Amino acid sequence: MTAPTPLAYFHGDDDLAIERAVADLLARLAEAGEPYERWNVRASRLVASEQLAELRGRIGTPVLFGGGTLAVVTNPGALMTTTQGRDAMLELVGLASGGNGLVVVEEARSGAKAPGQPKLAEAIRAAGGALKLFESPKEGGFAAWIEAEARGRGMHLLPGTAKAIATRVGGFVREGDAERRDQTRRAAMELDKLDLYRPSAPISVEDVEALVAEAVPGSAWALADAVGDRDGPRALEILEALGETMPEPVVVVVLHRRIREMAELQDRLPGARNLAEAGKPMGILSAFRVQRLAEQAHRWRPSELAAAIDGLVELDAVVKGAPGRGGSEARRRVEFALWITEHVGRSGTRRPPRSGVRQPVRTA
Repeated sequence: MTAPTPLAYFHGDDDLAIERAVADLLARLAEAGEPYERWNVRASRLVASEQLAELRGRIGTPVLFGGGTLAVVTNPGALMTTTQGRDAMLELVGLASGGNGLVVVEEARSGAKAPGQPKLAEAIRAAGGALKLFESPKEGGFAAWIEAEARGRGMHLLPGTAKAIATRVGGFVREGDAERRDQTRRAAMELDKLDLYRPSAPISVEDVEALVAEAVPGSAWALADAVGDRDGPRALEILEALGETMPEPVVVVVLHRRIREMAELQDRLPGARNLAEAGKPMGILSAFRVQRLAEQAHRWRPSELAAAIDGLVELDAVVKGAPGRGGSEARRRVEFALWITEHVGRSGTRRPPRSGVRQPVRTA
């Protein structure tokens, strides 16, 4: 059996898939010869020079007897902030050929397609190593992943069960900024629990509802985005799910923050050269986020934002049980729904940007 090259660059937002890929590489190396000792390194800028020196010592020392060391370096960018650091990491790729190996693990944000360290990734690929992207599955793809995972364990999921699990752990959140890094790992853990709950028996949607907690990643962001997009039905759908996990005062804060941010950005845009300049005084440094906020702000008139803030003040009084405004949980939920219906919209059709209003400018 030909031994695989002990070099790899794994990147993406699916932590479980990356961990399994590292374990699989170790297993294949062991099958083809001596087992490798795994050595984990989480890179840090504070001790980058020390870590690079130790990596060189481990990887650069030829193996005379037994198996070598497979260094698994997570967060490689922390070691490559200087020219010397970049050169040292690239040199390690060439050194990993005397019985030792190197796996680079880049924990990328959801949606990122290209490696964050392209020169390092290309060097590993050119040396015969593996270069692979691992993306956390979404929606129907996530449900299919759960089905396959269950079959591999010998579990029988009844129709609709995989989708119910995917929904509970956040696979159907559509917003791009939802964090999906540990989604598959959480789904695998829920399958462990369900297997113990119904050993050797079919597992139903009712079992999922009884055992799997709602844990939607980025759900607060999803609600704020639905409101900013003026998608009332979507906002109501997310709000219903949030009602089980997030205190009502926190929901009010999330809504108020997004409305206030849109109002402030509307004020700043006319005098700004670009979106980055408008967003910086607000503490918004992400180009993606300020672009998204600008798109949403252009769906609202200033008077509509002011009315929405006034409505949130009244809603906050109801939630906190102010004199003459308290009520049951059912009434408070109705008040939230009324605020969304009145200020966000009913149809679910996103309103286009207003004519005659300055469109979002590109970031510098």
